[in-house]
Amino acid sequence: MLKINLLPVRQLKRKAKAKKQLTLTFLFFLLLIAMLSAVGFIQAQKVGSLQTEITQLTSEKNSYSKTLRDIATLKKDKVEVERKTKIINKLKSNSTLTVRVLDEVAKRIDNQRLWLTSLHQQQSSLRLSGIALDNQTIAQFMDGLKESPFITGVTLTNSSLKIISGKNLKNFDLKCSVAQPAPAEPENSEPQ
Repeated sequence: MLKINLLPVRQLKRKAKAKKQLTLTFLFFLLLIAMLSAVGFIQAQKVGSLQTEITQLTSEKNSYSKTLRDIATLKKDKVEVERKTKIINKLKSNSTLTVRVLDEVAKRIDNQRLWLTSLHQQQSSLRLSGIALDNQTIAQFMDGLKESPFITGVTLTNSSLKIISGKNLKNFDLKCSVAQPAPAEPENSEPQ
């Protein structure tokens, strides 16, 4: 006897296979959603901790801003004080420079043979005018000025004959530069 199976086996197998694939796809999507949720949660935790850290660092930075402003003000004040100190030191050295230059000129004058008629100092320039018995006296005076640490660049700008009380005398003009000598470097006598 022949048995005929009238049940749609192929269709049932296809339905079961499709149901199985649908279930696996659904489980895969659930697993994917769970993984994405976990990654999102971890990222949200990191973002939260970073925002907390940013807030703390911003408040710490704001607490230092007053100190930074004070430091900037102190630096400006320091620069201003140094500038004023340099000006004061320069004025001190320039005020003593004139006295030193006058002393150096007075030391080198031969009162029996040379007389100054004018002395004019303006900043680092010095002009001397006078009368001497002869050219040799003028040359000796110029050589003496060149030996001074405060007077440099002594040049004769004019020399002419001038008759005073019936005597032939030499009228002269000198131009010089004046400056404070460079401070001497202290020597270290102790070997290192």
